[in-house]
Amino acid sequence: MKITRIETHVCHARMRNWIFVKVLTDQDGLYGWGEATLEWHTRGVVASIEDISELIIGEDPRRVEHLWQMMHRQHFWHGNGIVRATAIAGIDLALWDIMGKVAGMPCSSLWGGPVRDHVRTYCHLGGGNMEDFYETPVENAARFADLARQAVADGFTAFKSMAVPSTLPIEGLKPIRAAEKAVAAMREAVGDDIDIMVDCHARPSPAMGMQFAKALEPYGLYFFEEPCWPESREGLAAIAAAVRTPIATGERVTHLSEFRDLFMAGACAICQLDITHCGGLTGARRVAALAEAWRIALAPHNPQGPVSTAASLEFGFSQPSYIICETVHHDVPWRQDVVSEGFTVEKVGRIVRPNTRPGLGIEINEAEVRRHPFQQEILQRVFLSDGSVGDW
Repeated sequence: MKITRIETHVCHARMRNWIFVKVLTDQDGLYGWGEATLEWHTRGVVASIEDISELIIGEDPRRVEHLWQMMHRQHFWHGNGIVRATAIAGIDLALWDIMGKVAGMPCSSLWGGPVRDHVRTYCHLGGGNMEDFYETPVENAARFADLARQAVADGFTAFKSMAVPSTLPIEGLKPIRAAEKAVAAMREAVGDDIDIMVDCHARPSPAMGMQFAKALEPYGLYFFEEPCWPESREGLAAIAAAVRTPIATGERVTHLSEFRDLFMAGACAICQLDITHCGGLTGARRVAALAEAWRIALAPHNPQGPVSTAASLEFGFSQPSYIICETVHHDVPWRQDVVSEGFTVEKVGRIVRPNTRPGLGIEINEAEVRRHPFQQEILQRVFLSDGSVGDW
């Protein structure tokens, strides 16, 4: 069995262009689907997949680990940079999809079988609608409460918000009080039985992240995400040590040694590895084993397209430390037209029952993808109160 061709199929989904990767073989009807979506880097990732494909076309797709080593270690530069790591991930997911189809079982069964009966999911406020999630002003506490109620009405028992504004490295009480009011409004709206997450998007400095973390601690957050850059390991560790709220990070990390350094520093209780950015399922399984040594929970970053979701769920059914899966469902109204899925989502609770099809259990509707060709993603620029550049 040989790999004959690797294709990319780009599907414009407003904020992101989903990059679907199709690995074809010389066996009739045998191919795999992956995803290598990286917002604002679509052209670079597609080109990187073309470059990497030259390494593995003609090879046996069932040698997944061997091919991952080739993609990661050859061509001189290791596959740690975000563009190449994402390109590798897209191909790796497709190889595992093929492997499951060859074996006639879901991917999770290839790794020892399911370790749980269902996977819990959470949504973004607004279900992934870009304006609701990213552009609701923190000062509009009433809107946060309305969106929180809608998430619960949609069946979710957990949701994530961006209730922390962009700030200068040091500011006074105004942004902190605004964040407090927004989170208080959400907690009052949904009660204590619903889990609330707050994502800082690594906007604050460690000093401001500490102030936000302490101010929001009384509201019992499920986790507090990226209160500062992941490069600021000491800052993350200090915040984690200062509050009871679990700290989550890892979505911007691509390499095993960087995860090791985060874990050794005590910088997080929850690892948000992104399967489409850290080298695919092959890379993610390495990170999961490392996290287990520190008893760190797994909650993958997953605001991308439907193949990323399928892979994140297969991963969840195979990993004991996995706690919850990030999902979006209202980013574009035609999301479900693009994909057929082997797993089922229960409306009440939004829990996912296992995939019953081989591999990742998904099929991409290529005709529907062609209806949404590449467009420049909606750009996001952040400037702070003095005109300086902030983190988006």
